[in-house]
Amino acid sequence: MQHTFVSLLTHHAKTRPDAPAMREKAFGIWQALSWADMALLVNNIAAGLHAAGLRRDEHMVVIGANRPRLYATMLAAQSLGAIPVPLYQDATGAECVFPINNADIRFAVVEDQEQIDKMLDIREQCPQLNHLYYDESRGLRNYEDQGLSAIDQLIESGRGFNASNPSFISGEVAKVKPSDVAAMFFTSGTTGNPKGVVHTHHSLLDRAIVGGKFDKLTPAEEVLAYLPPAWIGQNIFSYAQWLAVGYVVNCPESVATVSIDLNEVGPSYYFAPPRVFEGLLTSVMIRMEDAGGFKRAIFHYFMGVAKRVGPSKMNGTAVGLMDNLLYGLGNIVMYGPLRNNLGMSRVRVAYTAGEAIGPDLFSFYRSIGVNLKQLYGSTETAVFVCLQPDHQAKADTVGIPCEGVEIKLSDTGEILVKSPGLLKEYYKNPEATAEVLSADGWYHTSDAGFLDADGHLKIIDRVKDVGRIKGGAFDGAMFAPKYVENKLKFFSFIKEAVAYGDQRERVCVMVNIDFDAVGNWAERRNLSYSGYTDLAQKPEVYQLIKECMEQVNADLSRDGMLAGSQIHRFLVLHKELDADDGELTRTNKVRRGFIAEKFSELIDALYGDKSEQYINTEVKFEDGRVGSVSATLKISNTQVFVPIKSPA
Repeated sequence: MQHTFVSLLTHHAKTRPDAPAMREKAFGIWQALSWADMALLVNNIAAGLHAAGLRRDEHMVVIGANRPRLYATMLAAQSLGAIPVPLYQDATGAECVFPINNADIRFAVVEDQEQIDKMLDIREQCPQLNHLYYDESRGLRNYEDQGLSAIDQLIESGRGFNASNPSFISGEVAKVKPSDVAAMFFTSGTTGNPKGVVHTHHSLLDRAIVGGKFDKLTPAEEVLAYLPPAWIGQNIFSYAQWLAVGYVVNCPESVATVSIDLNEVGPSYYFAPPRVFEGLLTSVMIRMEDAGGFKRAIFHYFMGVAKRVGPSKMNGTAVGLMDNLLYGLGNIVMYGPLRNNLGMSRVRVAYTAGEAIGPDLFSFYRSIGVNLKQLYGSTETAVFVCLQPDHQAKADTVGIPCEGVEIKLSDTGEILVKSPGLLKEYYKNPEATAEVLSADGWYHTSDAGFLDADGHLKIIDRVKDVGRIKGGAFDGAMFAPKYVENKLKFFSFIKEAVAYGDQRERVCVMVNIDFDAVGNWAERRNLSYSGYTDLAQKPEVYQLIKECMEQVNADLSRDGMLAGSQIHRFLVLHKELDADDGELTRTNKVRRGFIAEKFSELIDALYGDKSEQYINTEVKFEDGRVGSVSATLKISNTQVFVPIKSPA
């Protein structure tokens, strides 16, 4: 049976009206909204939107963090046959202009004053944007702009409309078909204007249902929704799968309280991009460095046991009696408390996606008893293409094709996908649609990879990023920048890395240090510093990062395919890469080409055998001001190892 988003809401409201659908933390207290409450809220908002003029097939922007009333607003739009378009809450006003004008959007529902200010600032560029609604009224009392009102007023208007027209909304809901457009998600626009990815009710819900069946999800699951709803990964897990499975979605109070809320909720189903898992690991390592010598020794001993035994236990493989006893003891004294501290004591299934996760980072979580798995997908595929079965999670693959998916490789090694979850089109962009969707229904992912002997998909890198070393000792060797970057980011001291080497005789890397981790390391050594730029250029910090680089080189030397990707030279950037400066996407993916152009003098210095390079860079501050950061950056060489050939 095929569904729509609102038909699933109606089903839960009828069959389990008093069960909690969502919880929201406000002023330190968790407040629950039942399925019946949610259905009533959606009905009233839908009536209010209709009375205000929202019509079928019209787009409506939603901007904000995870809030029950914003999710209810998306459902309300879908009840009318309209199309919600979530945008990133940390996007600048200028970044919102193209999506709003491209989709001819008149209605915007946002979270708070910050987002209202953003919409008001761009109104001259988006003259059709004449209906603005907000959830949080703080700071907006004296705003008298035309078309501006609270969601509360929308709800009251809807109640009045429903009182006079009690069956109107249910009649509109009945007209919505699974083949109708359900939502549109804009890509990050790394090489031009963002593209609107159009999805139907069927494409999103089919994948949500398949994912739920794969991991045997039940209404008893608890989920923490803390990532941007504009990211399709969060949207699938806290919206589409929420309705498909009927579990409870918990909305944290704020970004600052996520770690506390994670511990309070104790989710059983958890989803995060690699960056979040990296951050959690960094916080653990910082605390361990601050611990006494005895505690550190215990930690490192039992982590050695976990690394040796944990992955085998997670994969259901038998281990020796002594290893079993040692792991059990470690679980009591360390792994269990560590999982609890991370908020993962109840996690039954955890997924990471968005970009490749470093194999060492992946193994760390599985070794301490967290069932972390990888999935493969994208905005265009409604996320679920490949999933890792329990007991078959490999660090270097992203799982097997899930139900309904076909995969094949092109002559160039590009992964092609057929799936019920494929996008309908790129909005108003038939040329781009034709580039990724073939006439016979195959989607071109732009990823390079292959299926291993067990049928698991292995991703090497983006097709356009996979290159070759040209000249030198590794002439002709494959170069996979993302693979190198992910190995570097396993180290708690390295927050971001950008690798270059295609058509060059050696690989060079620019990195960001993790300011908290390296700052803590420096303070324990009485190493003074005045800020990020100063700390980043300390000789001691360069030596620390160099040791990380050389560990990665040692690992790469044992990989017959990627030994040529060893790092020869590196520098530590004087500023943190930032989406506001255009260096990262809103999902925190490196824009490698943009960075190469922006920091071309640094790349020239890396490949020009210079020992240092002065640079002055313009930066944007959170309040919109523009400034600059300048520094003379050191450039360091690293040890490169002779490739180790595996025995025949």
